[in-house]
Amino acid sequence: MRVVRGFLYARSPIASVRRSIGGPISVEPRINDRIRVPEVRLVGPNGEQVGIVRIEDALRLAEEADLDLVEVAPMARPPVAKLMDYGKFKYESAVKAREARKNQAQTVIKEMKLRPKIDVHDYETKKGHVVRFLREGDKVKITIMFRGREQSRPEMGARLLQRLAEDVVELGFVESAPKLDGRNMIMVLGPHKKKADFRAERAAVRSHDEHDLASALLAQHAPAEVITTPISAPEVAPTPAPEVAPTPAPEVAPTPAPEVAPTPAPEVALKPAAAKAAATKTAVANLPATKAPAKPAAPKAPATRPTPKAPAAKKAAPPVSETKIS
Repeated sequence: MRVVRGFLYARSPIASVRRSIGGPISVEPRINDRIRVPEVRLVGPNGEQVGIVRIEDALRLAEEADLDLVEVAPMARPPVAKLMDYGKFKYESAVKAREARKNQAQTVIKEMKLRPKIDVHDYETKKGHVVRFLREGDKVKITIMFRGREQSRPEMGARLLQRLAEDVVELGFVESAPKLDGRNMIMVLGPHKKKADFRAERAAVRSHDEHDLASALLAQHAPAEVITTPISAPEVAPTPAPEVAPTPAPEVAPTPAPEVAPTPAPEVALKPAAAKAAATKTAVANLPATKAPAKPAAPKAPATRPTPKAPAAKKAAPPVSETKIS
């Protein structure tokens, strides 16, 4: 019910039904009970052809095999249905679509603007950017901007574009020849290598670097290797035979020769004078030896001091003359 300018209008029931029927169109295939055809061309789970069967028989076979009946070709006559695991089928389809999007090359056009009187260093910088874009598989649009009286010298821009194309001939080619577009001159360079190839090479290099880094980290943090040696029976050293020292021969002490006492000479009786002299000599010989008295040391002479020199005689002062004062 709605009110328009004071009048009451009722909503038509047909319009409500039409609005409820409309909706987004599903792109997913019909499965199991949603298949509304009397018969289908059935394909087995391993791809074998079963033939045209009634829908009831196809559903019964799917239930017995614990699989789903999926309509894979709805526009065929009769439609083609296959026995499969629908969840696994959806997962594999999503993975394939993701891989296709990942490998899909998007055409990207980079742009680089130059001036006819560009300096050498600025030219090298711009050329470095162009080289990087071509290596990544992108197209490059080169624009030469003319100002003022430069518009009357378009050959300067053409020579600059030709020089740039020759410098990057190993990475790209001239896809669009130089042409004037108002105050600008435009040239398009295309890469020799596709973007998908560049991405594949970059992924390979990245995986190789990650592998090297992982190997280095494992080698750095790996635990020290424990060297295990098998335990063997201890070696028993042979006991050497005891060495028998040779018994030394007993030393025979030499028998000393018997000392023969000298036979004293027969004493001859001396005369009284001679006997007295001999007794005196014997008494003197038996006296103990006496030391000779030490001689007194000579006294040391006293040290003499040096005689001081006599002072030089002072010169006599001249005589003072006496003057008489008158």
